[in-house]
Amino acid sequence: MKAFLYDWGGINVWLFHTINNIRFEYLDKLMLLGTGLGEHINFPIYLGLLTLVALVAIARAPLQNAAQYRELTLRWMSVIAVFSIAYVLDGLLLGILKPLLDFPRPPLALPLESVHIVGIAEYHHSLPSGHSSFAMLTVASLWPILSRWWRMAGMFTVLWVGCSRVSLGAHFPADVLAGFLSSLAVVLLVYASLRTLTHHMTNPTDPKI
Repeated sequence: MKAFLYDWGGINVWLFHTINNIRFEYLDKLMLLGTGLGEHINFPIYLGLLTLVALVAIARAPLQNAAQYRELTLRWMSVIAVFSIAYVLDGLLLGILKPLLDFPRPPLALPLESVHIVGIAEYHHSLPSGHSSFAMLTVASLWPILSRWWRMAGMFTVLWVGCSRVSLGAHFPADVLAGFLSSLAVVLLVYASLRTLTHHMTNPTDPKI
């Protein structure tokens, strides 16, 4: 099962080496910046900025009546709630999966001389990638209020963070993909739960509930 789901018949290691062996001037700095964007410690900063943007957007919106104001406010509050709740749930999930699976990181799984490592080498808890997970969680949570161009920028950032983890020798591509999928699943679950909750609160006598 591991050979199929994780090793991908050798493609996982091959793809790691392909990305990790790409080297040119300033690449490491660029990849370190990408990894920095995916640090979990950024959550309070991102949450604060999101809240500030929400206040400005609501205050400056050309609303015609109370119903429009209520709809816009609920939309922004839902995004903030999803981002906050999903962050907590995703952190709990990572805290369980990483030590439970305890997959080796590239410096331990591969010959050390074949891995380009930037920073302090890590050896355990490779699956899933926490940085990749947080990057996907952030963009997926904000998706409903992003314009087309911001969505493109968000997808680029998610890929940038994921590639940085491989380029710096911290994770295999499979770890990155697992981080993307796990956090996306958490965000979708939270969105669905909050949608059901808000619908129930605004339509308490709806027979569908």
